[in-house]
Amino acid sequence: MPGMPPLPSLEEMQHWTFVMGRAQQLMLEHVAEQMKEGAAAAFDPSKAALRWPGMEMFPDPAQLAQMQTQLWTEGLGIWQRVLGQGAGGKTELQEQAEKDKRFAAPEWAEHPMFDMIRQSYLLVSERLLGSVDALQGIDDKQKAKLKFQTRQFVDAMAPSNFAATNPLVIQKTLETKGENLLKGLEHMLRDMRHGQLTQTDPEAFEVGRNIAMTPGKVVKQTPLYQLIQYEPTTEKVLKVPLLIFPPWINRYYILDLNPKKSFIRWAVEQGLTVFVVSWKSADESLAEVGLDDYVKAQVEALDAVRDLLGVESAHLIGYCVAGTYLAATLALLAARGEQDKVASATFFTAQVDFSEAGDLQVFIDDEQMEMIRQISAEKGYLDGRYMAATFNLLRGRDLIWSYVVNNYLLGQDYTPFDLLHWNSDTTNLPAKWHVAYLQQLYRENRLVQPGGIEVDGVPINLTKVTVPTYVQAGREDHIAPPRSVWKITHHFKGPLRFVLAGSGHIAGVVNPPEAQKYQYWINEDKVDALDDFIAGAKEVKGSWWPDWVQWIRGLSDTEVAAKGARVPGKGKLKAIEDAPGSYVRAR
Repeated sequence: MPGMPPLPSLEEMQHWTFVMGRAQQLMLEHVAEQMKEGAAAAFDPSKAALRWPGMEMFPDPAQLAQMQTQLWTEGLGIWQRVLGQGAGGKTELQEQAEKDKRFAAPEWAEHPMFDMIRQSYLLVSERLLGSVDALQGIDDKQKAKLKFQTRQFVDAMAPSNFAATNPLVIQKTLETKGENLLKGLEHMLRDMRHGQLTQTDPEAFEVGRNIAMTPGKVVKQTPLYQLIQYEPTTEKVLKVPLLIFPPWINRYYILDLNPKKSFIRWAVEQGLTVFVVSWKSADESLAEVGLDDYVKAQVEALDAVRDLLGVESAHLIGYCVAGTYLAATLALLAARGEQDKVASATFFTAQVDFSEAGDLQVFIDDEQMEMIRQISAEKGYLDGRYMAATFNLLRGRDLIWSYVVNNYLLGQDYTPFDLLHWNSDTTNLPAKWHVAYLQQLYRENRLVQPGGIEVDGVPINLTKVTVPTYVQAGREDHIAPPRSVWKITHHFKGPLRFVLAGSGHIAGVVNPPEAQKYQYWINEDKVDALDDFIAGAKEVKGSWWPDWVQWIRGLSDTEVAAKGARVPGKGKLKAIEDAPGSYVRAR
């Protein structure tokens, strides 16, 4: 392989065999010693030593010895195969190494030393994660937290993340005479100044120029949001309009990235009169904003749309956290006897029951909550870069370490990617709201408790919601796990259609029909559990969007002419400015 160091001699490889084996032995001896100290401390607290989290709950010594022997044996097996002494076909570990994107480049397999490094790393990682599964005497939440932390550790320690153990970086350094490392250092220092990892070319995209381009007008503005109405593209439109509530964590244009990916543009082309709320990124003026304010804003926007068009009701969509609050909005309207204002409610990857909320629960312990209070105390809002870092950690291998390698070690130029631009375009959050959100929903799960939450002085109850509901979940969603989203079906009492989409929190939603990507699953039978839904589901190739609009038209297909108030600025609400508006541009 050009530019690579020569292969080590047999004597050198035998030396490294000893080094690797001794390192594995030292780690396991350390674990065993900590177990002994833990046992001694049970009788004499003065003998307690600093231990790894969870060591006091590790398997018994015999089980640990078995793990040590197995790790040693498999480690030797790797070396024997690398030295050409092994027999038979590829092992499961070799196949795993070849499928792992971090080690997919042929250089990892062409050089025996690097092949050994990647296989040894995967073996140790597998054993570390497996040791968490073997822990005894802890509840599922503690185990999930420890496994998440262990996964972060093993991902960070991957040999691909270090210049000296990544053959691609070594080769690049030799080819460029170190220029890649200088360029990578520039990238790293820039990111340190901005306090955020750069994932795409920061100059490649601009709202209103090549993203968030669907024509429309801002027709209403409050201190918390702007209401955007979009230009119709059909001669007739459905009488019942569509109002979308995107999350205020990040910006609304995830649903309007570009003409080919835009759900908003597509919905307009299907003959819907589309409105979208563009939330303001929090500043000092929003320090006191709480749950009530976001729910009342949704009700206010709904009433504004109904009054503007002279209609009784509207279809509503809530995405992620805005979907959570849409559920509260529906419950508030139910308590007031005003559910007829809503023709239907659609939920994009939204949770109402947080008992199985996934890895985000790792970030809601007392220490994390106190840190949030401290870093947001001065200005009254939480810097959006904190949430960006949190979400990146949920997929650290893809959203952090791959960029460390490409940007810092290989010194590669940034690739323009609109989705990653949106991901990095953070919004600040009202601190008071954010702390209450984590406390009341993630920690106390009060939204699903009848009367557990009051909105505008009214106790709400999700089981009183009877509006027709469409629930979409992403099969690989790491932010709103499908098992958690499914729980909506246990609380709402109206007609409900559940769709499980391929991919995750973003790509599972932003999946236009013409792309012909992924798939979705439907099950027309009424079932109680997600596993039963999946077992009896029918897989449909492509986007679920056509299924959704067919469902919308099935509720009401009455059409009216696309004129008058159906054109932005031509009704009671006059145009304030062109879409995408000023709130989405505020930093």
